[in-house]
Amino acid sequence: MTPERAEGSYKAPSRWLPGDLEKIKGGPIGTYNAYGMTELLYKECAVQADYTMAKVEEDEAEVLKTEDGEDLGIGGGWWHTGKVFVCGFVTSLTLGAESGLSPTFSTWSQVTMLHMYVLFARYRKFSAAEATLWQQHLLDHFFYDAENRMAVYHNMHARSTRNKYLKDMFIQWRGLLAAYDEGIAKGDAVLASAVWRNVFKASEGVDLKALAYIVSYMRRLLSGLDAVPDNKLINEVVVFGSPSGEEQVVKLRSVMMDLPLASTTSNVVAPNKQI
Repeated sequence: MTPERAEGSYKAPSRWLPGDLEKIKGGPIGTYNAYGMTELLYKECAVQADYTMAKVEEDEAEVLKTEDGEDLGIGGGWWHTGKVFVCGFVTSLTLGAESGLSPTFSTWSQVTMLHMYVLFARYRKFSAAEATLWQQHLLDHFFYDAENRMAVYHNMHARSTRNKYLKDMFIQWRGLLAAYDEGIAKGDAVLASAVWRNVFKASEGVDLKALAYIVSYMRRLLSGLDAVPDNKLINEVVVFGSPSGEEQVVKLRSVMMDLPLASTTSNVVAPNKQI
């Protein structure tokens, strides 16, 4: 993976509407374009921690479960195999501290939402009406896919059961938006805390280096997308990289670490103090 890929590179979609920005952003054509492009963008978000479920043979009683009772799937890539955290796996499997996040619905949804957040943040640079349109389409694609996975992968055939989980996920999504916004505004430590609570379920066994990779990765994506013109963003598909590309950044020693504690806190403004 190259640094350019981590910042967000672009590939032409299989279908797109030609024309300049003003011609395609508004009206029915703009709505169609937003729906089609957000579908492609959503798929790029969803593939990051994608997983499958092994077919259960008729003579097997049930699928494998994590210690928390979640269905355990089959996954790969950095999010599932990177050095992340220890707990949360089926105890009967031989997995060590380097195995990564469990390939479960929960992991998939949180990593997908993390990437959706990056796009949501960029869409805020659109006009209010356009931002709402693109954000809503992206969110719709996610919930349609999530409900389908519940039925196909996890045998949740009762609509009432799926609706309960979907409502819980929407609450998680709203909390995630606020938590990541706060982290972006207040600093890496706050953002790392938000990632820890959401992606890692506040696990005490989390690898702090993995948190640093993800925080750096999120900021790189946000910075890269911020530099992309609107007319390019609405016509081309973002290709995300991997947090593994943040190694050189994470290895850098902060100059703040060499300063006395009093010096690093002297510029902190009290909550009610006016600047």
